[in-house]
Amino acid sequence: MITATLHLVDDPADPRIEAYCDIRERDLRGRGGRFVIEGEVVLQTALKLGRFAIESILLGQNRVAPLAGMLATVPADIPVYVASRAVLDRIAGFPMHRGILAIGRRGEAASAAELLGGMPDNALVAGLSGIANHDNMGGIFRNAAAFGLDGVLIDAASCDPLYRKAIRVSAGAALVTPFASGGNIASICDALLARGFEILATSPSGREELREIKPRGRQAVLFGAEGPGLPGEILSRLRSIRLDMKGGFDSLNVATASGIVLHHLAR
Repeated sequence: MITATLHLVDDPADPRIEAYCDIRERDLRGRGGRFVIEGEVVLQTALKLGRFAIESILLGQNRVAPLAGMLATVPADIPVYVASRAVLDRIAGFPMHRGILAIGRRGEAASAAELLGGMPDNALVAGLSGIANHDNMGGIFRNAAAFGLDGVLIDAASCDPLYRKAIRVSAGAALVTPFASGGNIASICDALLARGFEILATSPSGREELREIKPRGRQAVLFGAEGPGLPGEILSRLRSIRLDMKGGFDSLNVATASGIVLHHLAR
């Protein structure tokens, strides 16, 4: 039974759904304290966890009946707007095949020190440097959630994990695993060392093979962008690890590599 109040939208210029207009263009420019949720799995995750406040929901008319169970869980103070496929496409600015959108609020962003402060003695954390591809960011967060990481620290050169595509690729995991963004990878290392973390830096030329590393105490593992990888000064000051492979290959896609490394180190 649907208990949410549904609001019909038949005009793409309706001021009530202004936050949804021209999604792709506005994602490129940024949208302040808001972010876009897309797809059933991600919206269900957001509603279930309640970590980020949901401002409103926008559905295609053909999605209402199949989502009746989920809509029964939507709090009464969250408006649910409904539009035809044609109107929805004009609102979004491109064909909305999934027909499911929502607007979330970011809330107060945690600093690296704040995020690390309450972690247990056997915490496992990932640090990201220059991860500019949203598919890779989403894939890393999916791995982080799957293997129970306590947090992800992201430098200012990396893309936004709450970008619509990154959330979708993560299957909602970007809404699950706590993260902090800002600074450079050197300042992230300083924050980790100050909290007693052993830091492992990944590189095709790492001095130790992953299989030699034992999960222990507080550990953090750093991943750099494909191509340049982590800065040389970071690799020289930290314990570096590699994945040995055959066939003339020396590296993997960073999201794939993160899955292997985090599985090995998972608590």
